[in-house]
Amino acid sequence: MIKSMTGYGRARQTVNGRDITVEVRSVNNRYLDCSVKMPRAYIFAEDAIKALVQKSASRGKVDVFITVESMGAEETVVTVNEALAKGYIAALQKLYDLGGGRWVKSSCYATDLARLPDVLTITKAEEDLESVSADLCAVAEEALAAHAAMRATEGKKLAEDIMGRLDTIETITGRVEERSPQTVAEYREKLLARMNEVLQTAAVDENRILTEAAIFADKVAVDEETVRLRSHLSQLREMLQSSEPIGRKLDFLIQEVNRESNTIGSKCNDVQIARDVVELKAEVEKIREQVQNIE
Repeated sequence: MIKSMTGYGRARQTVNGRDITVEVRSVNNRYLDCSVKMPRAYIFAEDAIKALVQKSASRGKVDVFITVESMGAEETVVTVNEALAKGYIAALQKLYDLGGGRWVKSSCYATDLARLPDVLTITKAEEDLESVSADLCAVAEEALAAHAAMRATEGKKLAEDIMGRLDTIETITGRVEERSPQTVAEYREKLLARMNEVLQTAAVDENRILTEAAIFADKVAVDEETVRLRSHLSQLREMLQSSEPIGRKLDFLIQEVNRESNTIGSKCNDVQIARDVVELKAEVEKIREQVQNIE
């Protein structure tokens, strides 16, 4: 079943001490345009995330939002600069000796010493980038699956709507095919009546009437257009059953349907057919709008 380009998906997991949340949002776009917004510390996984998006979607403006919160203390390491601490201790001992004061308690002394510049250094533990990237991708895949499910649901609704409009177009086409021959007969009758009125007593040349009617019939004949129109409708129905991305093909084919509708409208000079063509083109335009949402 076809998919819409508009969708939303979200997933959240706690993996290896990290609370990872991934949100995927997409809207219509002629081509695939993917952007990933994530903490700078995890930017190394951006290409892997984009690769997953490319597998999941072929068109649309896709935005991926990733947040990561650390749940474990093992991600940071506190180290003591022993050489610097010993230097501070020696300096403080010298001050003590010079001042003749009393030595403070060791616990307070250690706390005070820890506050001195660069005695303690907090660093982020070295991470296995491939493992972290795999964790992020696992959550992203879940979010993309939810995103694809929503797009499939929306695509089903679009297909049903378009199918209904194709039925309407086919009904209108049938009315045009039924009415078209009648316009030729009516033209022949009007032409005969007009010539009888002008010539009055003179005999009307029946062959001339038939010739004029034949020329008129050739000008207003829409058989070729309606045959092609029905062929396009059949192709559209087949495409709507496809599971492949067919948005661009649908867009091209609906332009062909519109072209045939315009040709029928330009050929006819009958009020009833003209009204049918207006209704037909209105349905085509509605389908065109829906097609813009299909991947």
